[in-house]
Amino acid sequence: MSEISNLETENAPGPKATRREWIGLAVLALPCMLYSMDLTVLNLAVPQLAEQLKPSAAQLLWIIDIYGFMVAGSLITMGTLGDRIGRRRLLMIGSVAFGLASIFAAFAWNAETLIIARAVLGVAAATLAPSTLSLIRNMFLDDRQRTFAIGVWIASFSAGGAIGPVVGGLMLSQFWWGSVFLLAVPVMVLILILGPILLPEFRDPEAGRIDLVSAAQSLVAVLSVIYGMKHIAEAGFDTIAVFFILLGIVVAILFARRQLRLADPLIDLALFRTPAFSAALGVNILGLFVGFGAFLFVAQYLQLVLGLTPFVAGLWSVPTGVAMIVASMTVPMLATRFAASNLIAAGFVLTAIGFAICTQVGTTSSPLLVTTGLVVLCLGFAPVGTLTTDMIVGSAPPERAGAASAISETSFEFGGALGIAVLGSLLTSAYRDRMDQLVVTGLPEETVAAARQTLGGAVAVAADLPPAEAERLLTAARDVFTQSFAFTASICVLLSLGTALIAFLLLRKASDDGDGKAQVAADQPAHSGNAG
Repeated sequence: MSEISNLETENAPGPKATRREWIGLAVLALPCMLYSMDLTVLNLAVPQLAEQLKPSAAQLLWIIDIYGFMVAGSLITMGTLGDRIGRRRLLMIGSVAFGLASIFAAFAWNAETLIIARAVLGVAAATLAPSTLSLIRNMFLDDRQRTFAIGVWIASFSAGGAIGPVVGGLMLSQFWWGSVFLLAVPVMVLILILGPILLPEFRDPEAGRIDLVSAAQSLVAVLSVIYGMKHIAEAGFDTIAVFFILLGIVVAILFARRQLRLADPLIDLALFRTPAFSAALGVNILGLFVGFGAFLFVAQYLQLVLGLTPFVAGLWSVPTGVAMIVASMTVPMLATRFAASNLIAAGFVLTAIGFAICTQVGTTSSPLLVTTGLVVLCLGFAPVGTLTTDMIVGSAPPERAGAASAISETSFEFGGALGIAVLGSLLTSAYRDRMDQLVVTGLPEETVAAARQTLGGAVAVAADLPPAEAERLLTAARDVFTQSFAFTASICVLLSLGTALIAFLLLRKASDDGDGKAQVAADQPAHSGNAG
């Protein structure tokens, strides 16, 4: 509570949050932690569930991917739905659905039922982030307190990502693969008990019915583009990727045109005319583009080059989660002394330093080297995530907080998918080019050709070779991958520095235009008259 009291200055606008709001914030952090944990624990469970359910290669990909797809596609609809039926009510509905879907997933008897369960989990998860963030927008009307609350909100996602591998690994060492999904059930029960007691209700009293055509268009547009970008990361740039990306863009244009004609649109496009909203959204996407790609590279490096198990590799990722938590809690304090544009630009410079450390990795390096680079990277990214999210939700009127929160979360999904697609393709291309120039003596050409596609392919091929030949192939492939990793990290250094300049110029201009914060006059009625 000492940090909270330090934030309360006499001339900060907006009424101060009470003890009830701060305790309510702790309740809102629970589903955010669970959201991140559900992403990490599945990766640990894949070997066991693959052995027991025996999914095909395509089914296994859908088991892993369908959750993220459904989250991304449903965010806009769910955020706007919260504005209409009430943010707390949507959170309660989503919690029930998430808990039941988790039980369904835990006891899935074949691959098909697990895919269905993961899809329902994704839709339910799409209610959690917009609901919690939009409630924060309405519960914390003081600008500095809201920034601190969003820092806590960001930190809760990092906490879930940090403890997920540890808790999930312990569960898997004692129970069957489905046990990792049951972690959600007691948390959701706790939310259902405490939510109605500690969380206020907010809704837009003038909102009309949700437009089902717009909801379908937003789902198709988002899913098509993200699927296309993910396909690029997995199979390269081909006609399938082009088709789905173009389909998503066309449907997005139709969606936007429909919103302009509707009396009560699913998304008020006027939000994008606010300089702070648009600038923060763009910077957020750029930041996620650079950051998400890094974690893709590191996961492969730790497991396929250094030979760590998924659980041990997950343990090495814990310091990055801790760094993100500490930094996210510190950023609001720094924001009282420095302009957001300066902090975010400095954060990207620190991110560039983290990537520079990663360029020094080798095939025999200690995991400590790459973990140090990631810790520095996370320290730099914390101001980006916290302050851009604060600007996005703070520049939207309270009655549109759900829609603004959903747009913010969707930008996270787009930025991450774009980073994985582009930077993942860059890494794969660099790997293939170097492998094409490599002569591995004593091995059949068809064996080397298969190993030239990906490092994972090289590991799979080596499993069927005699020990001496396998070692020779793996040594060459790991060396090439490490060189490609370092090359891609060096590109990310340049991208981070370029984004630092863009962020500084865009956000400073938005701040100069005076549109960075919502008017208190708009805040006050939502805080009092719109509470349910």
